[in-house]
Amino acid sequence: MTIPIGYRTLKTAVGAAAAVAIAQALQLDFFASAGIIAILCIQRTRKKSLMTAWERFAACILGLAAGSMLFELLGYHPLSIGLLMLLFIPLCVKMRITSGIVTSTVIIFHVYTAGTVTVGLLLNETALIVIGVGTALLMNSYIPSNERKLEKYQTELEHYYAAIFHRFADYIRNGDTNWDGNEITKVSSLIQEAKNEAMRNLENHIMRYEDTFYHYFKMREKQLDIIERLMPMLTSIDYHVQQADMLADFMDDLADGVHPANTAYKYIDKLDELKESYRNMKLPETREEFEARSALAHVVKELDDYLAIKQQFKTKKRYGVLETGS
Repeated sequence: MTIPIGYRTLKTAVGAAAAVAIAQALQLDFFASAGIIAILCIQRTRKKSLMTAWERFAACILGLAAGSMLFELLGYHPLSIGLLMLLFIPLCVKMRITSGIVTSTVIIFHVYTAGTVTVGLLLNETALIVIGVGTALLMNSYIPSNERKLEKYQTELEHYYAAIFHRFADYIRNGDTNWDGNEITKVSSLIQEAKNEAMRNLENHIMRYEDTFYHYFKMREKQLDIIERLMPMLTSIDYHVQQADMLADFMDDLADGVHPANTAYKYIDKLDELKESYRNMKLPETREEFEARSALAHVVKELDDYLAIKQQFKTKKRYGVLETGS
């Protein structure tokens, strides 16, 4: 049986071994605890790693100070540990360093085990903290880029959007009812995955406050809301008119334009031309024609909004191929 080993697992193993090796080489007491601290501090992203490292470092120093004072005042027995935890945990919550509670208890129990506080003990524990946290930060200094994965999400989304608009065009022309809308369901799930991945990408760039990929997927999510509104509008049209064929041609064109070489304004202009053509056509002669053309007008309005969302999308920090069209 093959057991997959991920990058974070490898990083954790190397970091723990390195921390223990350094602490052991320096002949520190409780040197294995440096590995425990390193393991607890290694995170999936640089931002989270920095935040966790700070919280654990602060909690460990606080635990070392609090444990030293309380044990020296009340004695080294289990009741002292219980009282310390009653005071220490709420203090960590108040200071918003709760992720460091578990790590700091390792240091606190070292002090308890030693049975007395000395300068050597304080230096030993501080060194363990610095080695453990420092090794974890070093391990997290390099995290593989996930931008290729994000670009793959982008390509998949554009493929689905193109397929959806081609389906819409087919339905307008032929009244095709065989489509189950499966692409829309897949797009919704894909967007959520992509947004989560984009957030991890953002957290791996500490000095970056805007993320183009995340804004891109949010933009597509807003467009999906419009696509979902279009479906019942199209299915409500049960009378075929000439304007429907014109709209179907536009949707096919729009579908073919979902790729990096195109820009939204091109299709906004085409949609304006389509609306002008509608205005210049003679008025409907029957109730059925009026209702069909009215429904088509609502569809056109939604497409206007769809393209406006794309037109508003602007790259904040460009570090990927994201100049996407419609």
